[in-house]
Amino acid sequence: MHELGIAQAALQHVLAQAQRAGAQRVDTILLRIGALSGVDPEALRFAFEAILPTSAAAGARLELETVPALARCRSCGLDYAPGSAALFECPHCRAFGAELLQGRELDLVRIDCT
Repeated sequence: MHELGIAQAALQHVLAQAQRAGAQRVDTILLRIGALSGVDPEALRFAFEAILPTSAAAGARLELETVPALARCRSCGLDYAPGSAALFECPHCRAFGAELLQGRELDLVRIDCT
């Protein structure tokens, strides 16, 4: 379960940022997760819930924002929601090899501290 390692790394970054800001408490952590990032949002939530109570961010609320996949066909320029296959087929012209515009994100978006 690589989500535990992701949660630990994100929490270390959150705590470092909170310390730099002189915060006493972390209230909210917002993570953005792309549909094709390879990260299971529920497994990540479970991992965070396991490590938060033993950290300086105990009691913080975790918010997860999922980002759907969006691809652009290199042949006809159509933007579309691809499936989970490695080679995306354009629903309009049937060309393969689209550019992925979004869907691989794994970003720490916001930390609310007091």
